[in-house]
Amino acid sequence: MSEPEAASESRRWLRYALDDLEIAGQMAQDAARPRYVCWFSQQAAEKALKAVLVLESIEFPYIHDLQRLRNLFPDGWSEGAGPDVLARLTAWGSESRYPGDWPEPTADDAARAEADARAVYDSIATEFAHRGIAVE
Repeated sequence: MSEPEAASESRRWLRYALDDLEIAGQMAQDAARPRYVCWFSQQAAEKALKAVLVLESIEFPYIHDLQRLRNLFPDGWSEGAGPDVLARLTAWGSESRYPGDWPEPTADDAARAEADARAVYDSIATEFAHRGIAVE
């Protein structure tokens, strides 16, 4: 993929991340289904991380483990979160989608997940801007 193609495709990934983040924010206001807020938040962060990898032409596995994706970043990139935040969001990739031996997500969990995902998205969008790549 050429550099302009990679930039275009990475912006597309970032746009999808923002769509998921906006849905999470709208649903968080309702607080009726916090598990969906948690899941959309995880998806927003995942897509934002993958936008960096697409931009850098780094192949990545189709996984939901955000720290594993972050570990693929080249030097000089920030995702705006630490391992604890990425681990919390990663858990929502399955725990919010399937019943299991874990507690149901609460409205507080949803608010935290949405804020965590927003921090990841905002940091990556800022990094894109610093590299001269316009974000929609």
